[in-house]
Amino acid sequence: MGKQRDLSTGIVAQIQALRQQGLTQTKIAEQLGISQSSVCKALKKNCSKRTNCSGVRKTSARDNKQLRKIAVSNRFKSTSELTDLWNKQTGADVSRSTTYRRLRELGFKSRVPAVKPMLNKKQMEKRLKWAKEHGEWTAEDWQKVVFSDESRFCISFGDQGPRVWRRGGETYNHECVKRSVKFPQSVMVWGCMSARGVGKLCFLKKTVNAAVYQDVLETFLIPTVEEQFGEEDFIFQQAQLGPTEHEKSYSTL
Repeated sequence: MGKQRDLSTGIVAQIQALRQQGLTQTKIAEQLGISQSSVCKALKKNCSKRTNCSGVRKTSARDNKQLRKIAVSNRFKSTSELTDLWNKQTGADVSRSTTYRRLRELGFKSRVPAVKPMLNKKQMEKRLKWAKEHGEWTAEDWQKVVFSDESRFCISFGDQGPRVWRRGGETYNHECVKRSVKFPQSVMVWGCMSARGVGKLCFLKKTVNAAVYQDVLETFLIPTVEEQFGEEDFIFQQAQLGPTEHEKSYSTL
């Protein structure tokens, strides 16, 4: 048999395009009217070090596009669950490792989700209104403000919950964050801060009602503002605490 001629650049490009569409080497050879060995040789020249001409890529560009839609719609599914969904929707038969590689190629990475407090519509509207009302404040205005907040901190480990599939820049996208409601084995902490420094932390060991909150303000807030502001005016900005806000307690001080 004579020596095979080198394939033209155009034929090689067609081979690569058909391969990306999921066609086998045999089908490509039949469609282009060339030998299968020529197809294999052309593909081998363009393979990366991790692959070779015998490694058949099981998914097409269309399959990968479908996987992207599945991942975006199922952010908190495991790789195995995404693999099952992908196989069912495309009729493919890919492994978990193949799914993982394709997700990485599409820009997705498995990450621990960022945690944000769960807010209802009314709370969101109040926060937006507050932001608009204070949007023109200067740095000098903010230096007069004492901020306070209370929060629960989880002290148990090993139960971070499901991971999320996200791409670069999507950390705080609505569909990529985990909504926090309860924290098992947690501790409640209250604190305050201003541009002039921070106050002492108060560890709350019981349910915070109006009386407890007022005691916290008298014991921890007032000494802090006296130390930081003396006789100067200041603004106390307490965090929005939801339905159990302690506004009545504060108004009596």
